[in-house]
Amino acid sequence: MNAKRLFIAATRQNDGKTMTSLGLYNAFQKRFKSITYMKPVGQQFLMVNGEKIDKDAVLFGKVYGIQDSLAKMSPIAVPKGFTEDYIDHPHPRDIHDKILQHFNALAKGKDFVLIEGTGHAGVGSVFDASNADVAKLLATKVVLVSLGGIGRCIDEILLNKACFDLMGVEIAGVIINKVIPDKYDKTVAYLEKGLAYKGIRFLGAIPYVNMLSSPLMRQLQEGLGADILSGEDQLDNRVGKVLIGAMDSTDALDYFEKDTVLVVPGNREAIIMTALFGNLLKKKVDFNISGIVFTGGIGPDDKIFQLIKHTKIPMLLVPDDSYSVATRINSMLVKLRAEETEKIAKIQYLVEKHVDVDEICRVM
Repeated sequence: MNAKRLFIAATRQNDGKTMTSLGLYNAFQKRFKSITYMKPVGQQFLMVNGEKIDKDAVLFGKVYGIQDSLAKMSPIAVPKGFTEDYIDHPHPRDIHDKILQHFNALAKGKDFVLIEGTGHAGVGSVFDASNADVAKLLATKVVLVSLGGIGRCIDEILLNKACFDLMGVEIAGVIINKVIPDKYDKTVAYLEKGLAYKGIRFLGAIPYVNMLSSPLMRQLQEGLGADILSGEDQLDNRVGKVLIGAMDSTDALDYFEKDTVLVVPGNREAIIMTALFGNLLKKKVDFNISGIVFTGGIGPDDKIFQLIKHTKIPMLLVPDDSYSVATRINSMLVKLRAEETEKIAKIQYLVEKHVDVDEICRVM
């Protein structure tokens, strides 16, 4: 008996497709006896035992303890220069054969395979392995993930649907991600009505949860290429807010919140001391500091340094100015890590609560 399969695509990159897929995998585990995961085409990879393995395949393997070969879960990883080489020497049959062979090996003896695409419907078209190409190759229906909203959301869904329609691939339905909680009921009502008008099945809407988009200090350190001055064992502190230390220390008290990261040159001692207030006092206060990023290559005075070390707050040092650093932090793409169990549990809960998984099983 052939394994059931479902392809998860998105209307654009960074719509939360991987997070949604993580939640769906957990839900499908409860409904199928034996399941596995595949990322046919990956754009970001790690080297694992000499093989290029997509980061998401590694993530799923770790989170769910998948025993299948990572190489089969991630048949095509796209390194630098891959596209140029392909244009010079096109070989669609080789790519398609590899994807199909790896899928068949994974699906053997399984009840279900969750297949995750890469970005929007057309990503990979240049080397004949777009999401639409691969979904057709694997004879699977597609669930589209799109960002919350109404007009633009439906427009993007229809644009992506056109690509799949062209390849003869059926859209099983759509999941809307990151819907603003204050507008949730209104947004969902109009999405259901608007999508029904276009003949598209609405499968659920996941509300926006800030903590799912919050990076860790470790990710800031890696993304900024920062030197670690202290607090290396606290780099898993969550970043809830980024605050540039460009104001008077008294005024700053109105801006500090839970899990604030202070971005400041090390010679701004007054605001640094103000920031430490919530971490130094034993009694509960309304804010705390997750970390400090010292900018301009200016670290703190030694006495201040020792005081910060006492709080165990991570201290990072970068050569760039505060504004540039804060801008880079706010624009960072946060990739989920297998160690972030709180986030993963939250994602699993949200999908079970807000997505009609049983309807997906019925129509796939």
